[in-house]
Amino acid sequence: MSTSGQIVQASAVAIDGRALLIEGPPGSGKSSLALALIDRGAGLIGDDGVRLERSGGEIIAAPPPNIAGKLEIRGVGIAELPATSAPLALILSLDPNAPRYPQPLEHRKILGCEIPVLPFRFDTPLIALRAEWAVRLHGLSPVKE
Repeated sequence: MSTSGQIVQASAVAIDGRALLIEGPPGSGKSSLALALIDRGAGLIGDDGVRLERSGGEIIAAPPPNIAGKLEIRGVGIAELPATSAPLALILSLDPNAPRYPQPLEHRKILGCEIPVLPFRFDTPLIALRAEWAVRLHGLSPVKE
């Protein structure tokens, strides 16, 4: 991994070896979605802070050292979980006004790599299942070395 990188205010989980970065304003449900995905088998990368570093042709999402393994469960407390890292595949941008059907996805350049961004409604009990399908349908595949 390279030594240059950045910390972003977001949550992230690993699904099938690929990182899903969850962004949105405070209180929008980033941690709740991460918790629901972890309950379905995802691994915690970071909650309310994720370190992004370029490695070859991909971006690796990793836990920042000061909060590694900590997940805030609103109204309950801070849970301690194993933390992992994974190549960034997709950014879910929590947005109550996201379109019902995704338009051609925008891409955001992060550390020189283009990452797809999906506006995503947080409005259904099936949110974790929908997020898993978003990674399957729209996420980048890991770079083969």
